[in-house]
Amino acid sequence: MKNVLLTISYDGTNFSGWQRQPNRRTVQGELERVLSELCRKEIQISGTSRTDSGVHALGQRASFQAEFGIPVERIPLACNHLLSGEKGILKGTGDIRILEAKQMPAGFHARFDSYGKKYIYRIRNAKNPDLFQRNYVYQIEQPLNLKAMQQAADLIAGTHDFRCFMASGGKEPESTIRTIYQLNVKRNETMQNETADFFDIEVMGNGFLYNMVRIITGTLVEIGLGKKSVEKVKCILESRERCLAGHTAPPQGLYLVEVYYEKQTWM
Repeated sequence: MKNVLLTISYDGTNFSGWQRQPNRRTVQGELERVLSELCRKEIQISGTSRTDSGVHALGQRASFQAEFGIPVERIPLACNHLLSGEKGILKGTGDIRILEAKQMPAGFHARFDSYGKKYIYRIRNAKNPDLFQRNYVYQIEQPLNLKAMQQAADLIAGTHDFRCFMASGGKEPESTIRTIYQLNVKRNETMQNETADFFDIEVMGNGFLYNMVRIITGTLVEIGLGKKSVEKVKCILESRERCLAGHTAPPQGLYLVEVYYEKQTWM
C-alpha cells in the first residue's frame, strides 16, 4: 500500500469549492475521478484545506493510500493529461494541475501532519475595475491606507480566540483559539502598473476557522478605507462577536499558497 502526497494548484473559478459534492464540479471530485481512472480502482483523497467556491490554490496538499502499478513520480504527468482533456497531439491546460507526487511513510496524513498554512489575499486598488481581473482579485476603487492596515494586522497576529473572524455555517470547532504567526500587508511590486496598485495580505498560521482569512481581510479593508479605526481591533478580538468585525471579502482574491510539514523559523 503506497501513501502518496500530492501538491496541487488550481483556478477555483469554475468549481463549487474543494470538497466533493453530489452533482457539482469540485476540485476533490475531479482529482478523485482521474486518480481512480489512472489507478483502475476507486480513490479518495484527503486535502489540507476545504477551499470555497472561487478560491484558488498555488500549493494545496492532499494524500491518499492505494495499491497501483504506475510509478509515483509519473502521477502528475498522467493525471494532468486527463485533467486537461488533451487529445492526441493537441495540448491543453486544465484548471487543475498536480505539481508533485511524493511517496510518504505509512502513517502520514496531509491534513493532520501539517504544522500550518500560508494564504495570500490579493487586492487591486484602482478607480476603474478591470474586467479580466474579476476572478482573481478583490477590486476596490477607493484609496486604501496601507500603513493603517498593517498596524491593525500587527494587533491581529499572535495567539487569540478568533471567533469574531469565523463565519456561521461551518462545522463548529472544538476550539476557536488559533495562532497567526505572521500577518503582512504588502504592495505587490511585480503587478503594479500605471492604472492600479496591487496589495497582498499575507497570512501564515497554524490553522484557520471558516472564512477566517476573508473576514480578516474585510476588516483590514474597512480600516484601510477609514470605516473602522485601528484601535477597534482589540475590542473586536475581545468581544468574540462576528458582527463587530468587517465584511467577508469575496473568494476570488484568496489563494492557498503553501502547506508546511516542517517547523519554520518564524513559528
